[in-house]
Parts: sequence; C-alpha cells; structure tokens
Amino acid sequence: MKTALLPLQVSVTDFQFGSSSNNNAILLLAFVGIALVIFIIYRISKKGIKLNIGVKTASGFSFRRLIKNMGFDREQTKMLDYVFKTDGVTEPEKSLANPVLLDRHFRRAYRTIGQASGGNNEIQNRLSILFSTRNILENSAYGLISSTQQLKGEVTLTITYGKEQIEASVLSARGDHLAVESPKTVLGTQINIPKGTRLTAVFFTKNNKGFSFETRVLGYATMYGHPALQLAHSNQLRFLSHRKYRRKYTDIACSMFLVYVEGSGKKQRLVVDKRRLAGNIADISMGGCSIKTSAPVQVGARFKVEFAQGGGNVAALGQVLRTNKTGFNTVIHMRFLRVSQKSMNLINAFVYEYANE
Repeated sequence: MKTALLPLQVSVTDFQFGSSSNNNAILLLAFVGIALVIFIIYRISKKGIKLNIGVKTASGFSFRRLIKNMGFDREQTKMLDYVFKTDGVTEPEKSLANPVLLDRHFRRAYRTIGQASGGNNEIQNRLSILFSTRNILENSAYGLISSTQQLKGEVTLTITYGKEQIEASVLSARGDHLAVESPKTVLGTQINIPKGTRLTAVFFTKNNKGFSFETRVLGYATMYGHPALQLAHSNQLRFLSHRKYRRKYTDIACSMFLVYVEGSGKKQRLVVDKRRLAGNIADISMGGCSIKTSAPVQVGARFKVEFAQGGGNVAALGQVLRTNKTGFNTVIHMRFLRVSQKSMNLINAFVYEYANE
C-alpha cells in the first residue's frame, strides 16, 4: 500500500528519469548544489558582506531620473555615478540632500583620482570634471527645506520691518510658532513690533542656500530667560539665488604683478610687469578673490596673482572690479579672467577642503 503524500510533498517516483543510476546522479548533483548555495550564504554572513538586492544603486533608473533636470552633461553624469560608486553609496537621494555626506563622497573620489595611474593631463581633466559636477550640485535646489518647522539651531533671520533690517537668531522651531530673539536696535533697546504685523524674513543655511518667507507676529514670550518674538510658521519658502561658486575665507600671502596691453590691433599682447606687489588673499572662489594690500590699485587694472596652495603653485590672471579702503590698506575685489586647469583644481580643492587630511 502506498503512503499518502502530505501537501507540498513530492514523490521522487513521480518523475521518470529513465534509470535508477541516472536518478541517483541527478539527486546527488541537486544536493551538492544546495549545499554549495548554503555554504556561500554562510560565508557571506560571516564576513558581514551585504547583498544589495533591491537597493537603488547610483546607476539605477531612479538615480538617472533624479539628476535628469539638474543640468549635467554626459561626462558630469558619469562622474557623479563614479563618485557614488567609489564611496559605496546605495542611497544617492539621501546624499544629494546632505551637503556633509556629499562632500565626504567627493573628497574620497578626489583622493582616488589623484592617486590613480595615468598622465598628469588626464588626472587634471578628471579633477576638473569632478569640481564642475560638485559646483552644479552646490547650486541645485534638490533637498531644500520646505517649511520653517524644519529650521534647526545656528540659523539667523534677517527681518524687514519698515525700512529697517533686523537680525534675530532662531531659538526654536518646534510647536505651532517660530521663536526668535526679540529684535533690538544698535544701542540694545528692544524693538516692539505690534502683534499681527506682517514681516518678510530671509535666512541662509549652512551650505549657503538662501530662502525668504512671509510671516506675522503672534506675540512675545520668555525663552531661556530672554524675551522672544513669536512668528507664524510658513510652508511657502522661496529659494533665493546665491553666490555662483562656493567661497572660502582665508589669509594667504600672495604676489601681484601688473598686466598691461602692449601693441595695437592684431599685434596686441599682454605683458607682465616684473615689479612685485605684496598682498594677502582674504577670500577666494573659482570665480575670483579679494586681496588686502597696501599698494595703490585702480579699478579695471589687470594683475597676475601667484600664491602657493596644496603643494603646488597657483597662478591666475584677474581684473579688479572694485576696491574698499580699510585703514591703511585697500581691499581689492578681483574677477578671474584666465586660470590654468591645474591652478583651478588647486583652488577648488582648497575651497571645498578636499585636500585636507
């Protein structure tokens, strides 16, 4: 009498393989295959290796759709994909919304490219694409906050009240209102803004992205032992344009050489004066810099600027846009006209702090 099979059980005799020896061989192979799979899974789990099954990788459709409208060209798209793969990123959307994470990924890619084999021109070209990609993300509106309820500490509002511009630090964004320091005059006298007054406020995030919003005064309260102004939350933040390039404040000694035009027509050429003027770079970006100097400088003048940075020498041709007197010195604001690819990469590595250990 045959024993009845339970549900989901399969009788080997239900399959006709031709001969008993063939059946045994096939069964043996099946058991060996199963044992091999179990062994591989066991080894992977012991080593802590993650199987990214179902994870949205940087090269996936979701990622491509995400960056489609950000303005990347083909090389920049490939570079962004390379950056994420180099740092093992499996959630690119999270990184794109977090400047700290983003800079960590780009810093690792920067070092990897610098250590790669290949000619110097090839390396400099790849670094140039890396920084152009990072700068597009710097100006991207992706991951922006959408409500004042998302504000965190260390944010200062610039409030427009009549003809006055008042700065007030955010104390708390929790609850049904936004609490900021009670505004004061330059002399320290508290400014009493009537309840119900409509105001316009502007603030900048840590990654230098600006926003403005409309609000109204709800009242006053005491917070942390100090008077606080209560403002209505807003879910309609307007993204403001900001500097085209990231800027870094610094104090770097530099040399300046006046550049003038010699000749006329097609025979014109730029000549660099041999006389050296000393200065100190106060801030710099890939678009230009500010230099403090005691030398007399005229608006419109062109200078060759040289300074040491990141184990290399930077040279750039710039033109003075405006000047400001500060004590016995002059601060000149210069726009770069011509910078070599290597020098620009050194400037960007300094500005983004990717060359720092």
